[in-house]
Amino acid sequence: MTAAGPIRNIIIVGGGTAGWMAAAACARVLDDGQRRITLIESDEIGTIGVGEATIPPIREFNQRLGINEAEFLAATGGSIKLGIEFVGWGRIGETYLHPFGEAGADFEGVAFHQYWLKHRKGGLEDYFLSAALARKNRFAHPSTAPRSPLGSMAYAYHFDAGRYAAFLRKYAEAHGVTRIEGRITGPEIDSETGFVRAVSLASGQRIEGDFFLDCSGFRSLLLGDALKVGFEDWTHWLPCNRALAVPTERTTPLLPFTRATAKSAGWQWRIPLQHRTGNGIVYSSAHMADSAAEKILLEGLDGKPLDDPRAIRITTGMRQKLWQGNVVALGLAGGFIEPLESTAIHLIQSALTRLFWLFPDRSFSPVLQAQFNRLMRDQYEYIRDFIVLHYHANQRGDSDFWRDMAGMAVPHSLQEKLALWAEGGRLRRFDQDLFAVPSWAAVLLGQNQLPTGHDPLADSMDDTRVLAAMGQIADTYRKISDAAPDHGAELARICAGYPGPVST
Repeated sequence: MTAAGPIRNIIIVGGGTAGWMAAAACARVLDDGQRRITLIESDEIGTIGVGEATIPPIREFNQRLGINEAEFLAATGGSIKLGIEFVGWGRIGETYLHPFGEAGADFEGVAFHQYWLKHRKGGLEDYFLSAALARKNRFAHPSTAPRSPLGSMAYAYHFDAGRYAAFLRKYAEAHGVTRIEGRITGPEIDSETGFVRAVSLASGQRIEGDFFLDCSGFRSLLLGDALKVGFEDWTHWLPCNRALAVPTERTTPLLPFTRATAKSAGWQWRIPLQHRTGNGIVYSSAHMADSAAEKILLEGLDGKPLDDPRAIRITTGMRQKLWQGNVVALGLAGGFIEPLESTAIHLIQSALTRLFWLFPDRSFSPVLQAQFNRLMRDQYEYIRDFIVLHYHANQRGDSDFWRDMAGMAVPHSLQEKLALWAEGGRLRRFDQDLFAVPSWAAVLLGQNQLPTGHDPLADSMDDTRVLAAMGQIADTYRKISDAAPDHGAELARICAGYPGPVST
C-alpha cells in the first residue's frame, strides 16, 4: 500500500475544457506553495469543443476563481443564457421554454406550480422572470436591493469552448500550473498498488505523479484504458449516437437562450455567441442516415456556414466508477450525457467540487472514493432521467424514433417521478438532483403532461388572494422585461473596454 502523506504532485492528463477547468480550480483551491500541478496535452489531439451552453452554477465556478464577468464574456465571445427553448418536443409545431430560476413564489410552503395547476391562469412560463426577459430578447443583472424581484434572477452563459479553455489556461499558468506539450504513449502502473505511477510521452519524457486527473476525452486513457474501469452504456434509453456540428455567422437579434428543435430522429441545437452561432444536430444512426442528418442540419440553419459540418460519434453512459486508486476521470473520460440540457460542463464542475471536499492523502482512502463515486453516480443518473423525460414525454408520432421514445421502458427512478407527478403534480428534489422543482414542472407542462388535479394543500389559501398574487407577479415581470435593455446592446456595454479573445 502507498505510504500515507500529503499529495504533492497532481498530473492532469488532457487539456480542453475539462483539463483547463481542473487546472484552474486546482490552482485556486489546492496550491499551498508545495503542491505541483502539471497539465499534459498534445496539440495533435483535437477536442470536442461543442459544449458552448451552460447552466447557472457556472457563475459560481467563475466567481470562486475570482474571474471578472465582463472580461470573461469579452474573451470567450460569450452571451447570456436565460433558458432553453424547445421546439416541437411535445407536439409538432409547439414551443415552450425551460427558463432558469424560480417560478412565481411558494405560498405557505406549497410549490407555486400547484397553484398554477389549480387556477390555470396564463401559462407557467408567465411566472418566470427569466422567461419574461428571454421572450423580449432582454437582460438585466440580478439586484441586491431588498425585496427586488431581480434578486432571484438566474442566468448562465453561452461561450466558445475553445476560447474558454484558452482563457482558463492563461489563468492557470498565471497561478503556477505547468503545461507540458506532448502525446502520451502510455501509463506506468505500479504492480503492487495498481496505481498509476507515471505517464510516458512520445518524446521519451517520463512524468511521475501522486494523483492523476484523467481529462483525456472519450478514450479515457487512464481510468478506462489503463485501469480497466468499465463503461455503463445507456443508449437503450438515449439512442442518439451521432452528432454533426457547424458554426454560422452571427445573426440578429442576439437571443439570450439556447434553442433545441426536434427533428425526425433527434434534435438540432442553436447557440448564439457574440462572434458566431453554434449549430449542430444530435441523432440516432439506427433511425437516420448520416447524409440525411447533414441535409436536415444545413437546411435548418439561419446563417451562412463558416465551415463544413464536423462529425462526432457519441455514446451516452458513464464509467462504473469515476475514481479508482489514484485516478479521477473528469468530463468525457468519465461519462457522457447528450447536451440537451447543457450539463456537460456542469458535470466537470460538480466532480471538482466533490473532489475538493473529499480530497485525499496518498493513502487514497476507499471510503473517500466510495463516497465520491456514489455522489457522482447520483448526479449522472438524475441528469439522465431528466433528459430521458424530454424524449419519453413526446406526442409527435411522426417517426419510428419518436414512437420508440414514447413507448420505451424508462428507468425505475423516472417511473417513480412520473407516477407522483400524475397524482396531483407532486415533485420533490432529491439531494443530488441538479434540476429543481420548477425545471421539472416547466418541462412536464411544456410537453403536455398534465396531472390529475393538484396538491390539496393548495386549497388552504384563499383563492382571491392567490389569484391577485399571481396577477401581480406576472405583471411585475412584464414591467421589468419592458424596461430591461436589449441583450445584444447590454452585452456590448458590459464588454466595452475589455480585450477580445485570448489566443487559442
